[in-house]
Amino acid sequence: MKKIVICLSLLLAGLAHADELADANALFQKKAYPQALQSYTKLANGGNAEAQFHLGEMYWYGEAGAVDEVKADAWFRKAADKGNKSAAAALEIMKQRTLRRAEIDFWTTKYDGADLKSGKYRCVAPRIPAVSKDNAEIDRVSASVAAWQACYNGFVENLNASTPMTKLIPPDIAKLLNQRESDAAKAHLDDVQQRIAADSSIGAKLELADFAAWRSATETWVTEHNALVKSSTASDRSSELDARKNNYVPQSK
Repeated sequence: MKKIVICLSLLLAGLAHADELADANALFQKKAYPQALQSYTKLANGGNAEAQFHLGEMYWYGEAGAVDEVKADAWFRKAADKGNKSAAAALEIMKQRTLRRAEIDFWTTKYDGADLKSGKYRCVAPRIPAVSKDNAEIDRVSASVAAWQACYNGFVENLNASTPMTKLIPPDIAKLLNQRESDAAKAHLDDVQQRIAADSSIGAKLELADFAAWRSATETWVTEHNALVKSSTASDRSSELDARKNNYVPQSK
């Protein structure tokens, strides 16, 4: 009978831990992080592997108050030693973070968006003269501006399609980021995109202003030139008719 009492006591203890873990999980879901941290810590110190894993997560993501990878690693190891597969996977991620630190830093601080402005998205602005006075140059300038506009429109479409730029981060790197790094990457990439958009917009406005000035000056010159040609042609015809008439005027003796 004594053994049965002991077994019942162990069973009741297990049920109590299960209830405490469920309560801790509920607190975490409600984002009551201080209370969840307290509950997980109590259970983790008592040897509960799942609580140890969750406690490691809270330190990993900064939900324990601040990101603390040392404590996260320690709790993940305790849980992994008890067979918790999620904790073992977390330890592998931490290992990969060390191996791929340069790539993590690239996306959080060093990416400059060069790939968004190169290749087919490198739109070189054409040289536009102040005015064009022959058809060949007018056609050349018009064609070069049209090609630049098509390139620029493609660049803008691609830039918009890259929003939010955090999706440019390779998935195998994104899963290695902790919350602090994810926030840093988002802020950095948002700044890069805004800078690229602002710079390209200013450049495009200047180019379109030059094109508008060229077109206005060229159209004015063409109009004046055509009027002059027309006027000159009429004058030449009048002179020619006068000359022909003079051929039939009797010469005075």
